Amino acid sequence: MRTSLVVPFLLSVVSLAVAQEAPKTRAMSLVDCVQEALQHNLELQIERYNPEISLYDLRGSYAGWDPVFSVQGKHTYSLSGGGLDPETKLPSPSSTTDADVFEAGIAGVAPWGLNYNLFGNINESYGEISPVFLTNLPTLFDNTRGAVGVNLFQPLLKNFWIDQTRLNIAVSKNRFTFSEQGLRGKVMDIVTSVEKGYFDLIAAREKVKVQEKALQLAEQLLSENKKRVEVGTLAPLDEKQAESQAAQRRTDLLSARQAQSSAQNALKSLLTDNYREFHDVEIEPAEPLAVPALIFNLQDSWGKGLSQRPELLQAKLDAERQGIQLKYDRNQLYPQLDVIGSYGHSAGGAGIREFSDGFDQFRGGDQPFWSYGARLNVPLSNTAARNNYKANKVALKQLLLKLKQTEQTILTEIDNDVIAARVGYERVNSTREGRRYAEAALEAEQKKMESGKSTSFFVLQLQRDLTQARSDEITALTDYNKSLAELARAEGSTLERRAVNVEVK
Repeated sequence: MRTSLVVPFLLSVVSLAVAQEAPKTRAMSLVDCVQEALQHNLELQIERYNPEISLYDLRGSYAGWDPVFSVQGKHTYSLSGGGLDPETKLPSPSSTTDADVFEAGIAGVAPWGLNYNLFGNINESYGEISPVFLTNLPTLFDNTRGAVGVNLFQPLLKNFWIDQTRLNIAVSKNRFTFSEQGLRGKVMDIVTSVEKGYFDLIAAREKVKVQEKALQLAEQLLSENKKRVEVGTLAPLDEKQAESQAAQRRTDLLSARQAQSSAQNALKSLLTDNYREFHDVEIEPAEPLAVPALIFNLQDSWGKGLSQRPELLQAKLDAERQGIQLKYDRNQLYPQLDVIGSYGHSAGGAGIREFSDGFDQFRGGDQPFWSYGARLNVPLSNTAARNNYKANKVALKQLLLKLKQTEQTILTEIDNDVIAARVGYERVNSTREGRRYAEAALEAEQKKMESGKSTSFFVLQLQRDLTQARSDEITALTDYNKSLAELARAEGSTLERRAVNVEVK
C-alpha cells in the first residue's frame, strides 16, 4: 500500500523537475531580434554614451566666452615712522593710515575676439600725521578716490580669424559629429552581427533536422539489413556496415545539436544585457532562409559606400579637424597687433571724503578719462609657432593619404562582397540541384537493393552523399544571406535596409 503511494509521488516530482528545466520557446523574427538588440545589447549601450560625452565637451568649449565677475573688499593699515631726513637735515613726521578698499569687475572675451574688462574701485583712506614739533597738533586726513570704466583691446592679426576658444568650439563640434558616426557604425555592426547570428541559428536548426533524418535513414537500413541477415539473403558484413553508419550518424547528430546550442548562445549574447535571465529561453526563428534574387550594381554599391560608410565619414572628419588646427596654427604666425582703448570716470579730490561723496561724483561724471591706441608685439624667432604649423601641415597630408587608403579599402570590400553575393546565389541553385539529384540517386539505389541488384554499401554511400548535399544546401543558403548582410554593411546601407533610425538627443 505504501509503495503504491510513494512511487506515483516520486514520478510526479521527477516530471515536475523536468518541466521546470525545459526551456521556454520564444518565436522571434529577424526584425524582433534587431529591435531586441537595439534596446539591450551591452556593446551598443556602452557606445551610446560617447555622443553624450562629446555633447558635454562641446557645451563646455563655449566656456571661453563666459564673462568672469570678481569682487573684493579689504581693510588695510600702515604705520610709517618719522625721523631725520639725511638730505635736508629736517625731521620727517610719522603717520598712520587706515584704508577701506572695494573693487569689482567683469572681464571676458567676445565671440569675435574682443577682450573687455569692466571695472570699478573705490577706497577711503584716513589717519593722522604726527607733528614734527611738540607744540604742534597732529594733522588728520580723510579722502576717497575711485574710478569706473572699461578697458578694451581687439586683435587685428594674431587671434583675429581664430583664437583658442574658437578652435576648441570648432574641434568639439567636429568630435561630436565624429562620435555620432561612431555610434552609427556600431549600430550597423550590431545589426549585421544579429543578422548573421540569426541565419546561423536557422542553419544550425536545419542541420539538426538533416542529421535526424540521416539517423532515421541509417536506422531504417540497419533494421532492414538485420531482417535480411536473419533470412539469409544478406551477408553479416552488410549489417555491420549499417551499424557503423548508424553510430556515425548519432555522433553527427550530437555535434549538430552542440552547434545549435552554440548558435543559440551567440545570438542571445547579442540580444540581452542579462544573459542569466535569457539563458532559459530558446529562440525559435520565425522565418525560413529565403533566397532573394537581387540585381547587383557595383557602381551603385561603390557610390553608397563612399557616401555612407561611417569609417570614411570619420576619416573625413579627422582631416577636417586637422584643417581647423592648421588654420589656427597659421594665424599664430602673425604678430600680435591690437587696437586698445579705455573710457571711464574717476572720483577724488578736495572735499571728497566719504564713499557717498565718491558715488555722487561718479554720477555727476565730472572727471572723465579715456585713451586709445595700438599695441604691437613681434616675436623675433617665433620658433614654436612656425614648427607647429609645419608639423600639422605634414600631418594633414598624412590624414589625406589615410582617407584615400580608407576609400580604397571600402571599394575593395564592396567589390569582394558583390562577388561573394553573386557566387552565393549561384551556389544556392547548384546545391539545391545537387540535393535533388542525391535524393533521386538514393531512391533509385534503394529500389535496386530491394530487387537484389545492389548492396547496402552503395546505399550507405548515397545516404552519406544525400546528408552532405542537404548540409551543403543549408550552408549555401546561410552564406548567401550573410553575404547580403555583409554587402549592406560594406555599402553603409544596413540601417536603411533594416529601417533603423539613429538619433542622438
